[in-house]
Amino acid sequence: MTSDTQSTFISLALSPQIVRAVEERNYTAPTPIQSAVIPGVLSGRDVWACAHTGSGKTAAFVLPLLQRYSQARRETPRPVRSLILVPTRELAAQVGASVESYARYLPDPIKVATVFGGVSINPQMMALRGGADIVVATPGRLLDLVEHNALSLRSVATLVLDEADRLLDLGFTDELAQVLSLLPERRQNLLFSATFPPEVDALAETLLRDPLRVDVPSTPATVPDIAQRAIHVDAPRRTQLLLRLIREQGWARVLVFVATKYSTEHVAEKLRRAGINAAAIHGELSQGARTQALADFKAQQLQVLVATDIAARGIDIVHLPAVVNYDLPRSTDDYIHRIGRTGRAGQSGVAVSFVSASTEAHFRLIEKRHRMILPREIVPGFEPVETAAPVAAGASNGGIKGKRKSKKDKLRERGGLN
Repeated sequence: MTSDTQSTFISLALSPQIVRAVEERNYTAPTPIQSAVIPGVLSGRDVWACAHTGSGKTAAFVLPLLQRYSQARRETPRPVRSLILVPTRELAAQVGASVESYARYLPDPIKVATVFGGVSINPQMMALRGGADIVVATPGRLLDLVEHNALSLRSVATLVLDEADRLLDLGFTDELAQVLSLLPERRQNLLFSATFPPEVDALAETLLRDPLRVDVPSTPATVPDIAQRAIHVDAPRRTQLLLRLIREQGWARVLVFVATKYSTEHVAEKLRRAGINAAAIHGELSQGARTQALADFKAQQLQVLVATDIAARGIDIVHLPAVVNYDLPRSTDDYIHRIGRTGRAGQSGVAVSFVSASTEAHFRLIEKRHRMILPREIVPGFEPVETAAPVAAGASNGGIKGKRKSKKDKLRERGGLN
C-alpha cells in the first residue's frame, strides 16, 4: 500500500487491536482513500467513493465498521448490522477473509458470514445459525438465504456496495432493488466504484444522503509500479510468444487474460503440453474448482493462470510479477483492472499486451482512454505478417468487431456469479 504521510492509523481513531492487525499486513500508513473515508464512516456519514484498483478501499470501509463493533453492546442472537454486497464469488471470499484478518485481535470476536452462489446453500445456512455481525454476500445468494429464513436484514445499520459499477454491469439491478427493499430505511450507505457510468450515478443519487464525496486522483505516489509493454504479433502465434516470454523473463507466476471460456482451456492445455504448470479459471467451472485454482496460484503451485475477466477485479495476488493480455479487454476500463493485478502493495510488475493487426485500432482506443502511448515491440522470430482489413468510411472503431457480448453472454461466461 502507498503511504499518506499526513495521518497514521492511530490518528484515525482506530483501536490498538485493529492497528496491530493492520500492521501485520505491512500497512505502514493509511492510503489517501483510507484517510478520507475512515473518519467519515466513523462519524456516520454516507460515502460516495471513486476507488481504483490497489487503492486500499477494502480497509477503508472494513476498519471503521470493526471499530464501531468493538465499542458496541453484544446481542444474542447476533443481528446483521453490516451488509457488504459484492459482484463475484471470488471478491466475496477475499473481502470476507480481509474482515476476519483485520478483526483477529479484537477482544470480543466478530462473527463474519461470507455467502455466495455456486456452492451448496446448506453449510451457509448452518453458519448463520445464531446470526452474524457482518455479512459479505453476492446478491442472488443473499436473497436465497432470506427466502429460506436463514437471516434477516431488518437490523442492517450500514450497507456497503463494493464494485458498484460491476454489480450493475453484471445485471444485478433487479436483485439489488429487492435487497434494498428489505433493508431499514434509516441506515448508512457506502458506495465504492471504480467508474461512474450513468447507472451508478443514478443509483448514488437515490441511495445516498448528503454523502462524503471521495475521489483520490492518481499521483506519482499512488500509481502502481507497472511497466506496460505492447507487442505486435500475429494472433495465431500468441501462444508460442507467451511461452517464449515466460521462459526468457523467468516469471515465477503469470496471470493471462483471454476473452472466452474456450480460450482459457485451449491456452492452458497448450501451455501444459509445453511443460508449463498452467490452469484455467472461468465462470462455468464449479466454485470448488475456481477456488482451488486461485489457491494453487496464490500458493505458487501453478505458474500460469489463464482467466477470463472474472479475475480482473478485486482479486489480490501478492507478489504477482506479470500480467499478459493475450486477448485485449473489450472495455477500456477493464484494461486498468486487469493490469492492476500486478504491481500491488508497493511491488513492481510488468503488463504485456499482445496486439495484432486486427486489434491495433482497439488498442489505440485503450491508449487514448488512459492517455498513454506505448511503443509497439516486435520480438525477433515473431515478426508479424498479418495486415488489418480496411475500415469502411464512417464505420465505428469502438471496439473489436464481432466480439460484443450480450448481457446474457456475460452472465453465462461468469457462471452465475451470485
